[in-house]
Amino acid sequence: MYGYIGTMRVRPGRRDEVVALLLRSVDELRNAGCRSYVVGLAADDEQAIVVTEVWESKEHHDASLDLPAAKAAIGEAMPLLTGEFTRRETHVVGGLGA
Repeated sequence: MYGYIGTMRVRPGRRDEVVALLLRSVDELRNAGCRSYVVGLAADDEQAIVVTEVWESKEHHDASLDLPAAKAAIGEAMPLLTGEFTRRETHVVGGLGA
């Protein structure tokens, strides 16, 4: 399994709007090979969002970015972000939701 942990910073006052965009099409992810998709708010930074994902494979994750709903959400979210991102890829070995 493939894991992805990413953070993004949003423009002031836009965090709730970006969270809604990230969660809007979450039901479609299961059919795309997603086992876990969690959107969290950084406790120490009001402008940071953390997304943790577990996928059947990296290929499933990469293909999900081509879904129409994902493309639309990314397009709508980009103007609301500062451009500051971090990412970490993992090899998932087990756990709840995996």
